[in-house]
Amino acid sequence: MRKILISACFFFLTPALLIVSILFFGYLSSYSERSFLSFQKSPKVAYAAVPNSNQAYLLDNAEKDARVERIRDFLTKYDSDLAPYAEFIVETADKYSLDWRLVPVIAMQESTLCKKAPKDSFNCWGFGIYGKKVTKFSNYKEAIETVTKTLAKNYIDQGLVEPDEIMSKYTPSNDGTWAKNVASLMNGLQI
Repeated sequence: MRKILISACFFFLTPALLIVSILFFGYLSSYSERSFLSFQKSPKVAYAAVPNSNQAYLLDNAEKDARVERIRDFLTKYDSDLAPYAEFIVETADKYSLDWRLVPVIAMQESTLCKKAPKDSFNCWGFGIYGKKVTKFSNYKEAIETVTKTLAKNYIDQGLVEPDEIMSKYTPSNDGTWAKNVASLMNGLQI
C-alpha cells in the first residue's frame, strides 16, 4: 500500500511541479528587462528625445577625442612612428567617411605599425608593394592621406566594406588570415 501511495504522489506531484515551474519561468521572462534575475543581457538601446524648438544644445567632441586617444594608445603601445599622427588619422578618416580604425589596423597587419616597412618609404600599409615595386611617400601625412582616400574611393565606395571583401582586392592571394586579423584588431579598437 505504501508503494502505491508513493507512486501516486510521484505521478500527481511531478506534473504539477512542472506546470508551476513553466509558469514561474514564463513570469520571469516577461519581466526579464526589469528584473535583477534576468538570464540574458538586455540589448543596448539608445533613446533620444526631440528637443523643443527654443532649446539649443552644444555637443562636445568627446567621441572624436576618444577615437584619437584610442588610436594614440594603440600606436604608442606598439611604439609606432605613427603615434604623433593619431589625430590626423581620425580627421582624414572622417574626411573620406572611412572607419577610423581601418588605416591603423592595416598598418599593423602589413608592417607591424611601420616596423617592417620598406626603408625610407613611409609606406606602412603594403600599399602598391608587389614584387620589386615599392610605392614611396614623402612623409607619413601624405601616406595616410593617400591610403585613406584610396580605401574610401576604390574599396568602400565600391561596396568592399568588410575585411574579407577588402582583402579580395587589397591582397587577393591571401588565404583569409589577413581579413581575420584585420577584423580582430578592429574589434579590439572599439570604444
